[in-house]
Amino acid sequence: MTKKRQPQSDGDMSASPNDSSEESAVVFPPTYIIVQFSKRIRATALVWLVNKVCSKRLDGGAELLVRRQPHRDGEGVTLHVSASKIKFLEVAEELELKKRDRCGLIREFTVSQLDDFLEDGMHVDDLLTTAERQYIVRHELENIRTLKEDDQVPGYPAFRLYEGQSIVQMCLHWKLVKRMYPLHDMEALDKLGKKWYWALFQKQPFEDIRLYFGEAVALYFTFLGFYTTALLVPMFLGFLQLFLPTESIAFFCVFNVLWMTVFLEVWKRKCSELAFTWGTIGMTSLDEPRANYRGVMGIDEVTGRYQPQFPRWKTNARLYCVSLPIVFVCMVGAFFVMLASFWAEELLLNMKKQQSLEAGEIVVLLPSIIYSAVVFIMNSCYRKVATWLTEWENHRTQSQFDRHRVTKLVLFEFVNNFMSLFYIAFYVQDMDMLKNQLAVMLLIFQAINNFQEAILPLLIKYYNKRVTKALKFDAILGNKKTDESGRKKKSLSVNHEPSRAILDYIPELDSDDPRIELAICEGEMEDYEGTYDDYLEMFIQFGYVFLFSSVYPMAAFWAVANNIMEIRADAFKLCRLYRRPVAKRVKDTGAWQRAFEIVGAMSIMTNCSLLCMSPQLRRLAPTMTSVEWVLVFVVLEHMLLGIRHFLHLVIPDRPEWVRVALARINHLSKRALKNERMLKSRRHILRRYKTVHGSHNYNS
Repeated sequence: MTKKRQPQSDGDMSASPNDSSEESAVVFPPTYIIVQFSKRIRATALVWLVNKVCSKRLDGGAELLVRRQPHRDGEGVTLHVSASKIKFLEVAEELELKKRDRCGLIREFTVSQLDDFLEDGMHVDDLLTTAERQYIVRHELENIRTLKEDDQVPGYPAFRLYEGQSIVQMCLHWKLVKRMYPLHDMEALDKLGKKWYWALFQKQPFEDIRLYFGEAVALYFTFLGFYTTALLVPMFLGFLQLFLPTESIAFFCVFNVLWMTVFLEVWKRKCSELAFTWGTIGMTSLDEPRANYRGVMGIDEVTGRYQPQFPRWKTNARLYCVSLPIVFVCMVGAFFVMLASFWAEELLLNMKKQQSLEAGEIVVLLPSIIYSAVVFIMNSCYRKVATWLTEWENHRTQSQFDRHRVTKLVLFEFVNNFMSLFYIAFYVQDMDMLKNQLAVMLLIFQAINNFQEAILPLLIKYYNKRVTKALKFDAILGNKKTDESGRKKKSLSVNHEPSRAILDYIPELDSDDPRIELAICEGEMEDYEGTYDDYLEMFIQFGYVFLFSSVYPMAAFWAVANNIMEIRADAFKLCRLYRRPVAKRVKDTGAWQRAFEIVGAMSIMTNCSLLCMSPQLRRLAPTMTSVEWVLVFVVLEHMLLGIRHFLHLVIPDRPEWVRVALARINHLSKRALKNERMLKSRRHILRRYKTVHGSHNYNS
């Protein structure tokens, strides 16, 4: 280790981080989070941030352990952040993490009952998973909040702070902190890969995925596998329909919409089982505030903790009075862009017929090509707008933030992906055109997504390696030429290099520590932004398969084929192409469940209307008028919606064994509280009796 000395400048650095708690010769515990600072960060700000990470909670710090990577010229300081064993246990209790005890019950972990959670032969270090440890360290970093005296970032008068802000999140926003990410465990990752994306015909190792990546990622892959399995029945019926009379399509259509309802209801039960097993079933809006939650610091009336406070009515006012009107305007704009594309295509088609334009096919396709480009641009812009609006609304918990953000994005994506199909189905009323359009959109959508998720990241990774090698080679040649000519070449960033005093202030890892090379390699990888894009892809596919299943029953086959590849492609990109995502604790799919259910209800209406518009079915009753067909539609639609509601009522969201287990845990908690209260009462009575009567004989 590098010997630390006390510098005389660059701010107050009289004590080096972690100096008082452990000697530099002690082996630094496993790294759970990497924090890379900008190379242009000023010394005073760097020292202030490091002190915040390492100082006591009473002083506004996080009480974490840090080590610095050996510094490389032209780069900012990189910190390896960990925590002590005691810290992990304390925060686990504070966050109310749930673990399985010796009796097999999932209940809140408490340090005072530590032995109850340790099975025979189990070490205390094995109690928390790697994902949970990363979650704890990240939580502590993001919850370093400004105090009254922290009115600005030292060295940056323009970067104003107010009480209660997340310091780390603001530094990420201002680019003082370049990035923050957990490190991969290569040994565990190799074992997971062999059981996951290389094992083509084996069941996914969901528990191993959860232990390594956390609950959010594990839940997505569980959903993907469950959804793909549910699609096998519609796929089989779609094949059968190819060999049966056209009139049989009505039966398959009705079965599909009912099967979809059963799938969504059973999935909710599955979520309850997983959430109970993972200890997340009790997550509520009273959970920890998210890092970017803004408000005046105060004592929470419910929890009694010192947390940011922001009136709920202000959040609702911003949501309903500002955000929703903006979202509605964006949806209307997207709808008119779609209409303009159809009108332009129809206009060019008429011009081609009347004037026999040369290269007519290419000209007619121009509106669709331009529309595709415009949709891509609109999606990118709208995603930023939706994120900014949701951030501005200032939702308290991460689950609330995710739910409102997903709702905004799903509304816009629905218009972009499905409105053209609704236009063809119910305005143009061309069933052949609808079938062709649906098939093309589904196949192209899946092909583009597979390219973006699997092939494109590989190409980018290969290209970045080539560019990095070329730049290093050019730098070596440049330095050699400079040395030969006797001239010194000054680096453009030399003024931003941290001083020797700053580097010596932070304890350093051994130069041969394998974590250094791992951190450098992962720092060059792409960031995995969460499961939103993955769920969105499944949501759009779900709409293509079920909204118009009466027109194109084979959509389920293409969806199953895609999802089989999707599971392996998503697993490969998570393990090899992206930085390790931060573990997130979830109890269900949140807003996505509601989005799928809404599409399910809409699919009943769309398929019933398409059936009543179908020429094949109308030929079966040629004497029926249009009004009578409308009545048939209304009766059929209401009947199916009634069956859907009946299934929703008779299929409970939680299995019986989960309800019994939760009731038992609640009973045991109440009994333990009652016993504790009785013990305190008995002690109080004894003390009271001794005080009043001065005697130990209280039975007389």
